[in-house]
Amino acid sequence: MAQYLTDIEIAQAAKMKHIKDIAKTAGIDEEYLEQYGNYKAKIDHKILNKEGKNGHLILVTAITPTPAGEGKTTTTIGLADGLRKIGKKSMVALREPSLGPVFGVKGGAAGGGYAQVVPMEDINLHFTGDFHAIGAANNLLAAMLDNHIYQGNALNIDPRRITWKRCVDMNDRQLRFITDGLGGRVNGVPREDGYDITVASEIMAVFCLATSIADLKERLSRIVVAYTYDEKPVTAGQLNAVGAMAALLKDAIKPNLVQTLEGTPALVHGGPFANIAHGCNSVIATRMAMKLADYAVTEAGFGADLGAEKFFDIKCRMAGLVPSAVVVVATIRALKMHGGLAKTELGSENLQALEKGMPNLLRHISNITEVYGLPCVVAVNRFPTDTDAEVALAIEKCKELGVKVVLSDVWAKGGEGGVALAEEVVRLCEQPADFKFSYDLDLPIEEKISAIVKKVYRGADVAFTADAKKQLATLKAQGFDSLPVCMAKTQYSFSDDQNNICAPEGFTVTVRNLKVSAGAGFVVALTGNIMTMPGLPKVPAAEKIDLDDEGKITGLF
Repeated sequence: MAQYLTDIEIAQAAKMKHIKDIAKTAGIDEEYLEQYGNYKAKIDHKILNKEGKNGHLILVTAITPTPAGEGKTTTTIGLADGLRKIGKKSMVALREPSLGPVFGVKGGAAGGGYAQVVPMEDINLHFTGDFHAIGAANNLLAAMLDNHIYQGNALNIDPRRITWKRCVDMNDRQLRFITDGLGGRVNGVPREDGYDITVASEIMAVFCLATSIADLKERLSRIVVAYTYDEKPVTAGQLNAVGAMAALLKDAIKPNLVQTLEGTPALVHGGPFANIAHGCNSVIATRMAMKLADYAVTEAGFGADLGAEKFFDIKCRMAGLVPSAVVVVATIRALKMHGGLAKTELGSENLQALEKGMPNLLRHISNITEVYGLPCVVAVNRFPTDTDAEVALAIEKCKELGVKVVLSDVWAKGGEGGVALAEEVVRLCEQPADFKFSYDLDLPIEEKISAIVKKVYRGADVAFTADAKKQLATLKAQGFDSLPVCMAKTQYSFSDDQNNICAPEGFTVTVRNLKVSAGAGFVVALTGNIMTMPGLPKVPAAEKIDLDDEGKITGLF
């Protein structure tokens, strides 16, 4: 039986180029480069002021995730390498991994096999300290809020109506619900509280949607942290916290430059979760990749119903971005799971299960081409157990929608395994597109939610709990009706029930809570049992990670 190297073994064996050489490849002058050692650097966002034509923007998304895995980040990186192989100037723009999933169950976000960004240990761990800065800014605001109440509460804040939580970049269910401010008058005002994971903080969303320092400060000032006794919103601007928060984010706002295993320039910057936030890397990094390359390849979190929808309806709308093409990543194995097979049964040919699971892929494709009006290609990550008959069935079904299927082998072959995909993407970028959004901004909040549920999820209806109806009325009264909507929903289903797999229809999505992220500029609609502080699994990945006497990390995937 073949012995495969682990991702970290492949990454550690790679001979990386000096970051100055990567910058030169990308056309970045040294005046814009701030080195963090030999293999990492930050790029000054002032480079965006340079004249020049923007390159094509390509989004990589995926089918609804399963435990079988799809390989979206791996495909994104391999596609960027494949574009270089066919002589195109490409760049990849990715999210930064959160420590919570790295030490939990999901793993990192640096790709896999021979399609990785390196140095993968650094990227998956502390990297350049961006998440620390975001967490510090979040917690400074929390400290200033509680201190304001303790020092006399001039803003008349109701401690029972505080909406701002502290955060930590770790999966720690113990911190979901806490009581703080105990121990007597000098130790604060007692109240019920809780923590979010850093990637769920609104600061992360603000950070990723800001287009400049001025825009960052404006967004920070709008963040609603609490309500007064007479139910008026209280903002970070009113607490005079914006300047200090911006100072903490001064270096973090600059995108991070690294490289793929094949030396393709890569920007890794920002990382909000896709099921509780908008799930895309920073606008600044995406624009920078488009400025520096003819083909900028980026990804959005989880399946296309979450990541791609928010990429289009929130990020592209706010930043004025127009994608040229979309790649939908799928595996035969995952589609058979959507067809009802258990993970242990995926190694044998089963055309019946595959055909039963295909509607999941086909729905994502039709959303891209019909709802959003963009050209699309399906990238199938082929596994050794996939049979020719199974692959032929997937190709036939996609062909009925006028979409080509390309077999991708970037995990095993790197850029060479992505050449066919790269050639199809280049062809699609030259096709006419009619990019549009799934809803208009001037619709009421409930109609925007309904449009997403009916057009993208293909559900029948939306129900609002009594609390959500009250919150809806409050948001309208406060003037937040014109904001886009960020759906907080399970990643495992088109519906709000994670067990309702494949391509369900006729379901009702229940919105149980609505809140405004005024700084980010969207209204969050919470459905199902989405939590903003995940927990660790029974056997966390952290148990397998170690450091030897030479300082070499092992067990990190």
